[in-house]
Amino acid sequence: MERVVCLAAGYAFGLIQTGYLYGKIVHKDIRRYGSGNSGTTNALRVLGKKAGVIVFLGDFAKAIILCLLVKLFYGKTQPDMAPLLMLYGGLGVVLGHNYPFYLKFKGGKGIAATAGVIITMDWRITLVCLAAFIISVAATRIVSIGSLLVVTIFLGMWVGLGLAGLLPLAGEYLAESYAVVLLFAAMAYWRHRANIVRLAHGTENRFGSKK
Repeated sequence: MERVVCLAAGYAFGLIQTGYLYGKIVHKDIRRYGSGNSGTTNALRVLGKKAGVIVFLGDFAKAIILCLLVKLFYGKTQPDMAPLLMLYGGLGVVLGHNYPFYLKFKGGKGIAATAGVIITMDWRITLVCLAAFIISVAATRIVSIGSLLVVTIFLGMWVGLGLAGLLPLAGEYLAESYAVVLLFAAMAYWRHRANIVRLAHGTENRFGSKK
């Protein structure tokens, strides 16, 4: 039941579509332009740097707030399970962000929200993901490469740290957490499937491109 509650609460938080709401303020539905989604990269491309920063912070913050609320609520009553429930809550945020029912399930790609989950879960993974994102985007100017690297590192390091006994989970909760983190990565790869095709063909948009 706790898992369902956290997923549902996360989904509700994910419905706060920062990009769509910002676009409404400036009378522009960003889902009708660029890549057609309501996330940070498209907001940056369609509405400019200020919009990109605001959208990122909004989507990043909603995941952090939800995860911290789950920790606050379950941290004392179910401390052994709380980190797992935080992951479920974060997964719900990404689901709500990617598939908002009131926008015909057309949202973003969930990377900023996933980053918010990562920073609440483990500082070591956060630092490696941040470095990988900055270096890869600086080297290639392709945001999708950095985004996919982040979710791949999140999965790999989470499993690696878990196997080494360096996560605050044990037993069945630890094994279950691997599956939940795998879902984060799987959703990101699915949402980036068009980007992956363009990467394979060498036609993916580069950061700063007006296309």
